[in-house]
Amino acid sequence: MGSPITTHVLDTALGRPAAGLAITMLAHDGERWHEIAAGTTDEDGRISDLLAPGALGAGDYRMMFDTGSYMAEAKREVFYPRVTIDFRISASDQHYHIPLLLSPFGYTTYRGS
Repeated sequence: MGSPITTHVLDTALGRPAAGLAITMLAHDGERWHEIAAGTTDEDGRISDLLAPGALGAGDYRMMFDTGSYMAEAKREVFYPRVTIDFRISASDQHYHIPLLLSPFGYTTYRGS
């Protein structure tokens, strides 16, 4: 079994994966957020090894996508310099996939499979 949480970022303005996009994952301990993982998307726009198997428990989590640096690297304008997605895990024995469809002036996310 691989990471309990994965992501895939597609740059819809270019019609291709968003390679080299930095992502930070945080957990909420009831009082504050603290970083639990970080990574960068591969050539296919994916991070499949963000957490070790069994490392995800029930609770509130946040994925922060550094879209500002990604767009700046390509000398493209950006309206959303960071995309932050908060979500809740209730069943720690499941796999969670958090995709992001990205363009300079918008984004979409959903719970994937």
